[in-house]
Amino acid sequence: METDNPTLPLGYSPLPAGCVANLMTCLEMLAPPAPQPERPSPPGIAVEPWPAPDLDAYRALFRRVGENWLWTSRLLMPDDALRRTLHDPATQVHALTRDGTRIGLMEMDFRTEGECELVYFGVAEDAIGQGFGRLLMSYAIARAWAAPIRRFWLHTCTFDHPAALGFYVRSGFRPYAMMVEVHPDPRLTGHLPRTAAPQVPILPVGPQAGR
Repeated sequence: METDNPTLPLGYSPLPAGCVANLMTCLEMLAPPAPQPERPSPPGIAVEPWPAPDLDAYRALFRRVGENWLWTSRLLMPDDALRRTLHDPATQVHALTRDGTRIGLMEMDFRTEGECELVYFGVAEDAIGQGFGRLLMSYAIARAWAAPIRRFWLHTCTFDHPAALGFYVRSGFRPYAMMVEVHPDPRLTGHLPRTAAPQVPILPVGPQAGR
């Protein structure tokens, strides 16, 4: 999350044509939260390790979970780089399954000693609001702190589900930094369909953009 400009000026800053911006919140957990009563998984629901996933299958789930939140990094990453990341022994990928079909994704990065980054976390749109996120988070917290680690962290942004930030805070994470991320709109570059993330407007690119 490095940037060439460490701070933004006060006030409004125009975006480059064809780009979108979102406010990113970084959160961390420095000790395991108090144990919570275990909840049995609903019938047919399971969290399963997914070691060295096939790239096409991984990207398909990545898109299913993240398309409407403009997740793109794993779509843009070259195959060799993505394979090295996902197949690294210090990277753990897990899938939430319903009757054997993958409906949720969790990617955890232990490559920094003493830390775990929850890189990607989410469930498919048709699985939201059914308690599956809580089940997946309980699994993530237990898995991370079993490493052991000193710090468990993640970031969320204003493109994510509106309830995401509150969910992470209730899970025991605490905000420690905020950043603004600017990047090309993936719906204009062709990496995501123009119908993705209807809650984020597609701004015109061209002479009319300066009106």
